[in-house]
Amino acid sequence: MTDARLSNRITQIGASATMVITQTARDMRAAGQDVISLSAGEPDFDTPEHICQAAAAAMEAGATRYTAVDGIAELKSAIISKFDRDNGLTFTPSQINVSPGGKPVLFNALAVTVGLGDEVIVPAPCWVSYPDMVRLCGGTPIVVRCSVATKFKLTAEALEAAITPRTKWLMLNSPSNPTGAAYTAAELKDLAEVLREHPHVMVLCDDIYEHLIYDDFTFATMAQVAPDLAARILTMNGVSKGYAMTGWRIGYAGGPEWLISAMRKYMGQTTSNPASISQWAAVAALNGPQDFLTEWRSTYAARRDRVVSRLNALEGVSCLTPPGAFYAFADISAVTEDDTDFALRLLEETGVATVPGSAFYAQGHIRISYAAAMEDLDAALDRLGTFIT
Repeated sequence: MTDARLSNRITQIGASATMVITQTARDMRAAGQDVISLSAGEPDFDTPEHICQAAAAAMEAGATRYTAVDGIAELKSAIISKFDRDNGLTFTPSQINVSPGGKPVLFNALAVTVGLGDEVIVPAPCWVSYPDMVRLCGGTPIVVRCSVATKFKLTAEALEAAITPRTKWLMLNSPSNPTGAAYTAAELKDLAEVLREHPHVMVLCDDIYEHLIYDDFTFATMAQVAPDLAARILTMNGVSKGYAMTGWRIGYAGGPEWLISAMRKYMGQTTSNPASISQWAAVAALNGPQDFLTEWRSTYAARRDRVVSRLNALEGVSCLTPPGAFYAFADISAVTEDDTDFALRLLEETGVATVPGSAFYAQGHIRISYAAAMEDLDAALDRLGTFIT
């Protein structure tokens, strides 16, 4: 039964499946069980030393007090430089938001724009939190399922069919969680052509996995390929995935000043500023050396190739080779009719933690994070193979 003391707001959403399974794996490990966790979307690399040193220096300098609600000037400057350097985007400080994590950036943007009856288009498979964020804000998520045939990407035709007079946002995550799918510049331009015909639709680009791309893929973001739409695009990013700083909780975005101002006002009555020390660490991340990213990408790519190859070698399992992020999204529909039950039994019986595709609006799949040591990945795939047979 639902506790009558709870609001309708909280009873309309579910718990994050990723966090639930990851915590279950932690609890099992703490109890002494042999667990290989491939469920969390978290790099297994340590935060680079120069970033940690910047945080220590900030503490020693006394930078431990409240800051401006949506970020210190030095971090906003570093973000502006990053957008210019990596994406060819130009922003002023009044167009930059810094929040305590990437998730708050997304939620704050929705909270100040979405109301009862508003619709938000969410291509699926999608990150577990997008639809429930929309619901928390009183809106209706319009989940558009994208198939293997389009490599899990939204097409211009599907976008056109999903737009209504009530559409407020299109949410684009590239590279994607959970599939690793990434939009080319040409594909983004096709979507932009549709958006030009619907000026009431804004675009929220979640680029958190920008630095995790492989082979010859070239990253692109909507504001970069369609600058004429910039006035209705919020480009979100952060330091968590690319710089192995998940626990530091720094997300940021660049967008139109009216939206950034509203988000700052909202933060002033909710979270207030991100942690001061984390902000100084993020300055070092964005302004400091970037060469380690090349080595990390090479390591991830090798892991990806091993995992995808071994998954495709299993009877009844198939998996596309993703161009980005650090997830393999395997089709297990020929093995089981219930991916949630499959993932739970896999964890309980073999100690391998994955996330069922149903959590991402893609039944019949499991998500495997390859942000883990190669020996752990091999051991987990050995167990998965035995479990299936």
